[in-house]
Amino acid sequence: MLLNQFLLLAAVLFAIGVYGVIVRRNGVLVLMSIELILNAVNINLVAFGSMHNVSGQVFALFVIAVAAAEVGVGLAIVLLIYRNRRSIDFDELDELKG
Repeated sequence: MLLNQFLLLAAVLFAIGVYGVIVRRNGVLVLMSIELILNAVNINLVAFGSMHNVSGQVFALFVIAVAAAEVGVGLAIVLLIYRNRRSIDFDELDELKG
């Protein structure tokens, strides 16, 4: 497969993830959209790493580790918001602004 095909796939995943972050108001769906963005970055790292004979897989593993930590912290925040507000809709959190 060509590099262009991997880059096109990563661009589509990144665009879907950005759309999900901007449009969605549900906290869990926003976290899922961020995961899509990070997976698009992983595809780019591995594709460019294989093209330039660099170990892109190592960088992708670091991104996966950061994504796992982000999911743990993000879900903890979403659960605390749900416990206090009985909703995870981000529109209802405007009272938290300074």
